[in-house]
Amino acid sequence: MECRSRLHLRKSTTVQLLVLLLMSFIVANAAYAKDVEPRFRVIALAEPGGLHKPFVDAAKIWLDKLASENEFTVDYIQNTDKIDDAFLAHYRLFIQLNYPPYNWTPTAASAFERYIDEGRGGWIGFHHATLLGEFDGFKMWPWFSNFMGGIRFTSYIPTFADGTVTVEDTSHPTMKGVPTPFVIQHEEWYTWDKSPRANVHVLASVNESTYRPDTKTKMGDHPVIWTNNNYKARNIYIFMGHHPDLFENPAFTAIFRNAIFWAAHQ
Repeated sequence: MECRSRLHLRKSTTVQLLVLLLMSFIVANAAYAKDVEPRFRVIALAEPGGLHKPFVDAAKIWLDKLASENEFTVDYIQNTDKIDDAFLAHYRLFIQLNYPPYNWTPTAASAFERYIDEGRGGWIGFHHATLLGEFDGFKMWPWFSNFMGGIRFTSYIPTFADGTVTVEDTSHPTMKGVPTPFVIQHEEWYTWDKSPRANVHVLASVNESTYRPDTKTKMGDHPVIWTNNNYKARNIYIFMGHHPDLFENPAFTAIFRNAIFWAAHQ
């Protein structure tokens, strides 16, 4: 009986030691992970509701997974109240997830302009970021219009249409691994008062003759992805961004992924 008790005591002590060692390992690794700096930080200004919410929600899931796999972090805000120079200084990349270029606080607008003008960080804008004009009682933001190539929003396809997109600069880093052409389904394809081509570097354009169903809402030369080399910040505008199904389109996700690391200088 005494031998059995001693044996049981030894086993119990061994188990306790193993548990203590495991707990110490977990705590040590958690502390290490907390102390390790991410490769870079991203701030995403995410449109809080409306028709684009499903796209924004899907983008958050996709971004968080990509960030976890590639050791960077993403913070999300739903308005511009926090944005100033000190706030933006924490981030290498600013992603505008469909948030329009109006209803920004004056402080946020000024800080964002400096962020781009002085190359303090990179920028990726989607879809609603070119809703330029007078909307909801707000005036046009002239700086942002120039940033987007001097354009003004005119119309869109409310019934949606499939369209074929052609990559025009296959050598640009954001187009690496992107097939050309590729199809974007069920998009609302904005039109502007003019093509931005004269003022930006076009990376891809939609062929309006491929719209299915066909529509009269066309603008001729129709860039849909571009970068403006007149600004110090690496920047890219990606028109597509209405439906969450885009995250099932490998061409779209390749462009988004490439754009993140290019704009963040990674």
